Amino acid sequence: MTTALPDAAIGPVPVTRRRGAAATLHDSWVVAKRNLRRMTRIPEIVVFGLMQPVMFVLLFSYVMGGAIVIPGAPPGHDVYIQYLMAGIFAQTVTFAVAGASAGIAEDMTKGLVDRFRSLPMSRAAVLTGRTLADLVQTAFTVVVLALVALLVGWRIHDGFLNALAAFGLLLMVGYAFSWIGALIGLSVRSPEAATSAGLIWLFPLTFISNAFVPVSSMPGWLQPIAYWNPFSSTVQACRSLFGNQIGPVPDVWPMQHAVLVSVGWSVLITVVFSWLSVRKYRRAAG
Repeated sequence: MTTALPDAAIGPVPVTRRRGAAATLHDSWVVAKRNLRRMTRIPEIVVFGLMQPVMFVLLFSYVMGGAIVIPGAPPGHDVYIQYLMAGIFAQTVTFAVAGASAGIAEDMTKGLVDRFRSLPMSRAAVLTGRTLADLVQTAFTVVVLALVALLVGWRIHDGFLNALAAFGLLLMVGYAFSWIGALIGLSVRSPEAATSAGLIWLFPLTFISNAFVPVSSMPGWLQPIAYWNPFSSTVQACRSLFGNQIGPVPDVWPMQHAVLVSVGWSVLITVVFSWLSVRKYRRAAG
């Protein structure tokens, strides 16, 4: 004869979480695949993510290209498109912050965090998997954007390997900024608020830089801010690696060592904001 135990005697089933870097990497890949499948099932996410940078390329190059003068070069679309594309690439990878923050905020509001809490998985894997999926989408967007740029006259002038290094640098920066998006998504109460919070600070960051106009055209007090802007160092590094530098490189340290500064900013942002995001997630998950 079997005697049933009372519910109080049974209690909750303890969840044993796997430990170690290998387990975290495995869990992160599982979460990344989940997010990548979601992107393929909702192609509008990818399509609308592509439309904005393509429109920026066309509008800036054809509408404003003839009006913006780069020191040491004649005005015109053909010259400006070479100058412009590094800025558009950098803007595209950093603007992925909005998608990352909105996606994580949506998962939070739908109770997905509570589901993950019940699984024996690494807490850090939820955010790492999300940022890796965003990195894949960003890479796809950059490839399509490069093809559009080639069609409108942009060219790579310094070899395939240097261009590959430039794209790698862009993805590194995009991944770093996706952790900022993760923290924003964990800090707001709705996907709509996450989208706004993810974009509002990016506009001054991208426009107070060397992305669209030379920094020398800005007021004197604003120029040091623009030169030390992590966005500016990435743009300058990509221009040099693509062979699109027009005129002399500004004689300031972050511009003269743009690749080193850009990598340094990327590592610093990733370390700081991944730690803050995981800490915030653990608190939110209880």
